[in-house]
Amino acid sequence: MAEITFLQAINEAMSEEMRANKNVVLIGEDIGIYGGCFGASRGMLEEFGTDQMLETPISEEGFMDLAMGASMIGMRPIVEIMFGDFSTLVSDGLINHAAKYKFMTGGQVEVPLVFRAPFGSGTGAAAQHSQSLETMFTNTPGLKIVYPATPYDAKGLLKSAIRDNGPVLFFENKLLYRAKGEVPEGDYTIEIGKADIKREGTDVSIITYSRMLPVCLEAAEQLAAEGISAEVVDLRSLKPLDTETIIKSVMKTSRALVVHEAPKFGGFAGEVVAAIMESEAFYHLDAPVARLGGKEMPVPYNPDIEKQIVPVIDDVKETVRKLVNNGGVKV
Repeated sequence: MAEITFLQAINEAMSEEMRANKNVVLIGEDIGIYGGCFGASRGMLEEFGTDQMLETPISEEGFMDLAMGASMIGMRPIVEIMFGDFSTLVSDGLINHAAKYKFMTGGQVEVPLVFRAPFGSGTGAAAQHSQSLETMFTNTPGLKIVYPATPYDAKGLLKSAIRDNGPVLFFENKLLYRAKGEVPEGDYTIEIGKADIKREGTDVSIITYSRMLPVCLEAAEQLAAEGISAEVVDLRSLKPLDTETIIKSVMKTSRALVVHEAPKFGGFAGEVVAAIMESEAFYHLDAPVARLGGKEMPVPYNPDIEKQIVPVIDDVKETVRKLVNNGGVKV
C-alpha cells in the first residue's frame, strides 16, 4: 500500500488502463503538455503520446460527440472537461444519445466511455465554476454515476468505469484532489453501485458522498466524545444506488441523516430519503429522516460567504443531536 493523493489515484488508474488496452484514450482540453486543468494527466503525454491522448479545442460538445463515435467503433475514451459546470454543454450528447443508443439499437451498439468532471465549491472559482450538478443526470436511464471520496475508491472505481461497457459519469470534487490515502500498488477494481460503511455506529446513520464524507467523519468523531455513536455510509455510486446497504444501516440505527454539498432542494438526498421511506427501514425509524444540503443560491466568489453555503461539521453535529435527543414521535 502506498499513500498517494486523490489526483495521483486518478492518474494511476488512467495510466494503468491505457497501458493494458491501447483502445483506452484520453480526450480533453489541456490534458497533454499542461497536464490537465488540475493536473490529473500530468506526465502522461510523455508515455502515451498523441496516439492515446487527444488535446482538443475549447468545444465540449464537439469532443463529446467525437468520443461517442469513437466508443461505438471499439475505442474506450475517457473524456475530461475542465470544470463540471461545463457538463451543461455536453448534456445533449450524454442524456439524449450516449445513455440511449444501446436501448434504441436493441443492444447492438454500446457506448463504453467515461466522462470525468471536477465539481464543487471552495476554490474561489465563483458561480459558473463551482456547482454540483449531479442530479441533472441522475434522472436519466442508461447512465451510471460515480462520486468517490477517497484515493482508494477513486482508483478502483475509475478502473471499473473504464472497463464498463456503458457510459459512466465519474465526478470528482476539487477540494478532494490533494486528500491522501492508502492505495494498493497492484491492479484492483471496486464494483460500481456498492456503498461502503466508512465508520460503524449504532445511534444514527449519516449517509453521504464525495466532499461531505470527511466532514461527516469528523463530525462523527466529535459526536463520539458526547456519547453519540454515528455510522457513516459513503454511497460512492449514485446510480446504481446501493439501497441494500442504506436500508440495513438505518434498520440498525433507527435514525438517518443524508448530507451533500449540492443545494438541498431537488438534491440527491431526496432519492435516498425515498429509498428509506419506501422500505422496511421505515418501520424501524425513531425519528423523521433529516437532510442537509447547500444553500439555495449561486456559489459566491467571496471566500467567507462561500464557506457558509455548504454543510459544515457543526451543522452535521447539531442535526444529529436533534435526531438523537429530540427525535419526535416514535414510529
